Amino acid sequence: MVFENYSPSKYIYIIAEIGINHNGSLEIAKQLIDMAVKSNCDAVKFQKRDIDTVYSKEVLDSLRESPWGTTQREQKQAIELSIDEYKEIDVYCKSKGIDWFASSWDCKSQVLMRRFNFKFNKVASAMATNLEFLDLLASEKKPTFLSTGMTELNDIDKAVEIFQRQSCELMLLHTVSTYPAKDSDLNLKCIDTLRKRYNLPIGYSGHEASVSPSVIAASLGASVVERHITLDRAMYGSDQAASLQAEGLKQLTTILRKLPRVLGDGQKTIIEQEKLVAQKLRYWNN
Repeated sequence: MVFENYSPSKYIYIIAEIGINHNGSLEIAKQLIDMAVKSNCDAVKFQKRDIDTVYSKEVLDSLRESPWGTTQREQKQAIELSIDEYKEIDVYCKSKGIDWFASSWDCKSQVLMRRFNFKFNKVASAMATNLEFLDLLASEKKPTFLSTGMTELNDIDKAVEIFQRQSCELMLLHTVSTYPAKDSDLNLKCIDTLRKRYNLPIGYSGHEASVSPSVIAASLGASVVERHITLDRAMYGSDQAASLQAEGLKQLTTILRKLPRVLGDGQKTIIEQEKLVAQKLRYWNN
């Protein structure tokens, strides 16, 4: 079981979510990969869509001003990386020694991306109630992260049942799907609620603009932390404002790498150095 290796007392697996923050640029994607590597992340994650499956013709034909044109189709097509570009990303990530994977938003894309033989699958919150898609992922028997934004407990019940029926390892990620999410909406106590209800490993996928909630989530038991990253929060794109820039990402990873060391094993003992201090301070025992 892969997920047994991750916990706040052992090792927190840190995912830098690039998503679509590359804005269709392979060069920006590589810069974001470099940023994740420099910050000591374990993985980068992208997204893949077949836009004609995910969006209706009416939506794609509707007006939307963007750097690439005046329709939704022009905008959405421009920010989708091609398979050839993902092949280059695959080579680049391997050369940098960092894991990478992608969350698909439709069955066609999931099958298309199988060629990269990812270590993990990922279910985006938007896909968490698509039972056909969940069944497809579960059939691959690959350890899977499932984000739980925009879901009720009964939705999660159905998803968990699908993965358990197919004996596919699953980790739930507590998520609030607003961009950026307000601190008052994060409800981090849900980490414990999900753990108790499903007896599964729990992680956290955050969309807040700051660092501290992700640290708190890990302190509450999140074994995996996923955060969107960006070169600049002022860049074009719907996810940029909910992302960490280089300084914030480095701050986050530095703290998360310390966490297993400072949490310890929870056993109350007197360490050897304390015994020496006790001899000096507890005069009544001398």
